[in-house]
Amino acid sequence: MATKAGFRAQVKAKLAAMTTAERACQSALITEKLIKHPKFVRSTRISIYLSMPEEPSTWEILGSALRVGKACFVPRYASNRTHMDMLRVSSMEDVLGLPRTKWNIQQPAMVETDREDAMQTGGLDLVLVPGLAFDSQGNRLGRGKGYYDTFLHRCRIPFPDALHTSSPECSGPYTIGLAFLEMLYPGVPVHEHDVIINEIISP
Repeated sequence: MATKAGFRAQVKAKLAAMTTAERACQSALITEKLIKHPKFVRSTRISIYLSMPEEPSTWEILGSALRVGKACFVPRYASNRTHMDMLRVSSMEDVLGLPRTKWNIQQPAMVETDREDAMQTGGLDLVLVPGLAFDSQGNRLGRGKGYYDTFLHRCRIPFPDALHTSSPECSGPYTIGLAFLEMLYPGVPVHEHDVIINEIISP
């Protein structure tokens, strides 16, 4: 199997070849599936990443979650390490006003200290996990920074035996990866510390 770096380059080239219309069509199908999913319907505290153009769009998912009163949390990345917090947003207006990082990703400013931190106020029921590629075993290839693997390990620290399993008995929030068809592969390269995702939703 290719190295992670080589695999990422292949996937990025395939995603770059997608048209805006193709992305929008697949995103709409993914959104429809996700908002009807029992885990989403029953969740009260959900982490939703703010998608980039080359990813399945999460904006309608976020809007839907906020409209029905779910507590919604978005990532804040620390650029000099792999630490990531999930901080609460109150509305779409709140989200649209967030500043952008050097990666052009919107997130709460590092100087903000008054937002609710999911890990300090009850955890999360559901985490939507971004990725470049996924396989049917729940393996995920990220962008190489390790933010989500580190965060999901933090979510499961009290139960170390559950770190690399998709078992229903696994502690921590339920995890769902969102994937274009171009992101699905028979297998993706992983390391021992990579966290398996419970479920992948694609068109």
